[in-house]
Amino acid sequence: MATRTFLDIVNRLMPSVPGCPTPIVEQYVRDAAIEACERTLAWRYEQPRIRLTQGVHDYEYEAPDDAEVHAVITATCNGVQMQPISLDQLHDVYPQWPYNADALSEPRYITQLDPDHFAVAPLPDSTAYDVRMIVALKPLRTATEMDKTVLDDIENVVMHGALQHLLVLPDRTWSDRELATYHAKQFAFKLT
Repeated sequence: MATRTFLDIVNRLMPSVPGCPTPIVEQYVRDAAIEACERTLAWRYEQPRIRLTQGVHDYEYEAPDDAEVHAVITATCNGVQMQPISLDQLHDVYPQWPYNADALSEPRYITQLDPDHFAVAPLPDSTAYDVRMIVALKPLRTATEMDKTVLDDIENVVMHGALQHLLVLPDRTWSDRELATYHAKQFAFKLT
């Protein structure tokens, strides 16, 4: 997977915020990229196959460096579609999950526990189960780059998102509330 740094966009934004330190611009570019990925689910990634273990409910995602999973788009277990479900809904369906080890079966549900872990229900039995999924990613707060293809696609959205915040920083030579409002509207428009 080819990557592209946030500094590429920073260099394009610097004329719009003259005098703003590069690390500050990069921070706002990263924040805008995160928000754009969260709201559009544009950064999709096919996870490597994950083999389930009998009686084990939680597993780690295998996300690329500098990224974390925001949402599960689709998942299959041995080629059969799994239903993404919230943790609350999962407990409605299986009130004793994950503590009922007697109820081992083919997993039919998948839920995201946190950006690094997911869980399946019911608990897998002794059959060999392979989970394949497509997930939506977002950059980590410490990331300096992300997938090139995705960043190329959302570059203008990210630029508007960064500028809407940079231009309202108080008492700065580059502050411009009117221009910030324009970029906020463009960011909202382009996200949809």
